Amino acid sequence: MSAEDSTAGGDWLAACLCAAWCRTCDAYRPVFEQLAAEFDGRVRFVKVDIEDDEDALADLDVVDFPTLLIAEGDTVHFLGPVLPHAAAARQLVERALRHELTPLRDPALAGLPSRVAALRR
Repeated sequence: MSAEDSTAGGDWLAACLCAAWCRTCDAYRPVFEQLAAEFDGRVRFVKVDIEDDEDALADLDVVDFPTLLIAEGDTVHFLGPVLPHAAAARQLVERALRHELTPLRDPALAGLPSRVAALRR
């Protein structure tokens, strides 16, 4: 699975960081596509293969799959593993859109959303 733009939106980005060999990531694919349709026009959804797109991830070490990145511009609101349950992921996206999640202030994440967003092909 390479980086694929699932829908266009404003400054909001939701990226699924997956691995081609990960069966949980396979199970998450339809959930992610459903969310992309639900948030169409508000959030841009991108699938990222951690091996094919490793340059965009720089030094980020993804160890749990799938990992969801939710960002507004270059502000990361969520970065963590998710299970293939639409309700949990939907709630994360909705809370991020309402600015209910505390932005992550880790310098190691600087520029990550922009690099992931640039994967649009």
